[in-house]
Amino acid sequence: MDWTAASGTWPNSVYSSFFRVRPHDWHVQIAGTGPTVLLLHGAGGATQSWRGIFEPLTCDFQVIAPDLPGQGFTKMGTRQRCGLRPMAEDLAALCKKQKWAPDLIIGHSAGGALALELDRLLAPKGIVGINAALGKFQGIAGWLFPIMAKVMALSPFVPALFARLSGNERRVRELLDSTGSKLDDRGIGLYQTLVSDRGHVDATLAMMAQWQIDPLLDALPGITTPALFITGAEDGAVPPGTSSAAAAKMPNAEVIQHAGYGHLIHEEAPDTVISDITSFAARLKLLPPGQAEPGGA
Repeated sequence: MDWTAASGTWPNSVYSSFFRVRPHDWHVQIAGTGPTVLLLHGAGGATQSWRGIFEPLTCDFQVIAPDLPGQGFTKMGTRQRCGLRPMAEDLAALCKKQKWAPDLIIGHSAGGALALELDRLLAPKGIVGINAALGKFQGIAGWLFPIMAKVMALSPFVPALFARLSGNERRVRELLDSTGSKLDDRGIGLYQTLVSDRGHVDATLAMMAQWQIDPLLDALPGITTPALFITGAEDGAVPPGTSSAAAAKMPNAEVIQHAGYGHLIHEEAPDTVISDITSFAARLKLLPPGQAEPGGA
């Protein structure tokens, strides 16, 4: 994606910086002071996904939000490191190079899986998964979807075709509606910008094709870091029960479910999600009890 063309209208662009940490050229939004929070968007998203919670969280935290490799404005250095483990390793390398030590790692959807994978690499004090994608495809989709993604990612024509077919408002609205979330026109427009970009689509397909979550699922019982799973009861992309099943395997995890919201709950109801995050941070003693609400002092 072209930063020069988009920076004037991209959410929170005033906080954007770029870092060359091999193998990628990273776009990262950074602001605030206090305990460090790392925000990880899901597959096909970008930093715009955090537009409603980024600035409010900076009242109490240093907030760091990167675009994942090849997605948004991060330029992918190699297509061979889009899987769960290598992507987590590259994110950890970015943090260590910049001397960022996240106290709290927050991930949406596939970003939730990345947050848990990063536990062994960055040792945060807490993990938050927002409609975390921690399950396997069911039935025939379990083998068909990954194969389809591999085939699509290997073709040089498919990303451009997909971007052209998907990058109109009606199709984007249908896609977002299928997640159980209702976004405003600006939110829809931002996703339209993303899915219209061939490079962004190519990186998302590569991520899907290389994603292997079984080792992480097997490791869940050994993750002792306190974890909070936030779910939307209307999520049409990741069944809310997925988070409950994951939490049941972990020794120190809890689930909060909110009625009336879908997969993009952090975009639909940012204040609700911020309240959950700050309350969790206070319980972890990252914030004084009086700061359990955004901006509280």
